[in-house]
Amino acid sequence: MKALIIGLIVLAAAVAACIPQGLGWWDEVVVFFKGFLPFIAAFIGLIAIFVGIADMKDRAEARKEEAAEKKE
Repeated sequence: MKALIIGLIVLAAAVAACIPQGLGWWDEVVVFFKGFLPFIAAFIGLIAIFVGIADMKDRAEARKEEAAEKKE
């Protein structure tokens, strides 16, 4: 319950910092996202590549197991 309340408070503070009536940091937030987005995209791409490689390895292993079962 404490985590939920703290989360709501932090979220409200973040929203208040971005709106013009609050701290008015929206322009800085946009600049941050423009700079950070390529790094996030690259990270997500790397994760997708690793997941794809692991999936191909799993499928190859499953085919080997099926072939071994058919021989028996």
